[in-house]
Amino acid sequence: MIDVRNPAAAPAVSTEFTRPAALAQRLLNVVLFITMLTSSLAFVEPSPHDALMLVLLATCVAARVPFDRKLVPLLALLTIWLVGGLLSLIQVGDQAKPVQYAGTSVYLALAAITFACLFSTGDLVRLNILRRAYISAALIATAAGYIGFFHLLPGAGIFLDNERVSATFKDPNVYGPFLIFPLLLLIINMLTRGARLSGVAAVAALLGGLFLSFSRGAWTHFAISAVVAVAVLVATTPDPRLRARIIIWGVFAAIAAVLLVFALASIDSIHDLFVERAKAIQPYDVGPGGRFWEQRLALGVILDHPNGMGPFEFSRVFGTQQHDVYMQGFLVYGWLGGAAYMTIVALTLVIGLFAARVPSPWQDYLIAAFAGFVGEACEGLIVDTDHWRHFFLLLGLIWGLTVATINFRRRQAWSGTASPASHASGVCAQRAARVAGQETAHYSEPQLRSVAQPG
Repeated sequence: MIDVRNPAAAPAVSTEFTRPAALAQRLLNVVLFITMLTSSLAFVEPSPHDALMLVLLATCVAARVPFDRKLVPLLALLTIWLVGGLLSLIQVGDQAKPVQYAGTSVYLALAAITFACLFSTGDLVRLNILRRAYISAALIATAAGYIGFFHLLPGAGIFLDNERVSATFKDPNVYGPFLIFPLLLLIINMLTRGARLSGVAAVAALLGGLFLSFSRGAWTHFAISAVVAVAVLVATTPDPRLRARIIIWGVFAAIAAVLLVFALASIDSIHDLFVERAKAIQPYDVGPGGRFWEQRLALGVILDHPNGMGPFEFSRVFGTQQHDVYMQGFLVYGWLGGAAYMTIVALTLVIGLFAARVPSPWQDYLIAAFAGFVGEACEGLIVDTDHWRHFFLLLGLIWGLTVATINFRRRQAWSGTASPASHASGVCAQRAARVAGQETAHYSEPQLRSVAQPG
């Protein structure tokens, strides 16, 4: 009788089957890398990344990426959100911009489901591809931002928006938050494995790029996400010595970040803009027509429009946006879509916190995604984030890795290979080995894939 718990004991499969399957997996990994590498190219809509996402979706189908039934709640909530948005379109007719807006919402919902399916198996190869491609994309965007801000090349002003760095994005307020997830991945790696010159250089470069966006929302987003990441990392590390090491490294990293800010702020071309942008309240935040004024106005409008107003209608009628994604949910997608969107955010925060605390081979990725999502959810109170592509990446990543974690623990319990306590010790040992700079192949790749198979 075959022991199904042991991947090595599986019967041999014909070469005719495995070769096409292996080729499809390789092609999927290549498309995933290219898609994420182009994720920072957002000058125009649709962007190259958008087109490649459709290619990625088709490649997932060809590679038979499974849909785990535990993703049904996410699919259902995203569908309800979209239905609310499509119903609100009835009020605005067949205008091109609102229809394009609705189409973008559909595409982003599909992207979230695609990412959730891709990572629901806990495939560390794919996670590593995502990490390398996303960090590379962030560094490319940051390099463009430096070129623009310091005018290193002719025509480099295209990377600026009113002296603020927008890099390869149309808006500095989107560029800044885009850098936070890769920053969290690098910081968590430094805290658990120790600092390396390449990692320190990458963190310094991305922090500088984040600073030059002069986005108060992005700065606050990063501060919240970094604190959450370190807190969860400390709470999930059972070894007191390793916890102390993480805290000490975290303090050093915070001090280094502050020193970097002071160093950048001492540059004449940066100082005045920094002082201006560092003010908690800007002139456009208060008074008639200001951000907070429009938000108070939006509350009454929401109550008067159960079916929403449709895309761009609030700004057309009242002259400006309300800049709150949760109000945006009700104004654009109606009460149905707004309630679904708030449920998606709240439920993702709950399951993300649950899964990030569970020891697993991909726990550090999940901590980074959860911490980034917390900051993004908070920033949504002052910015419309419902069409940010990296928001839906984090959304899909959290749901996918949560499913992988649930399946991982169920397989453990079924096979009786380890108790939660002993596995926590194993993860702690892995992290301790990382600090010493050693390889941590505690699980082989076939074992990882077998314990995380969809249920």
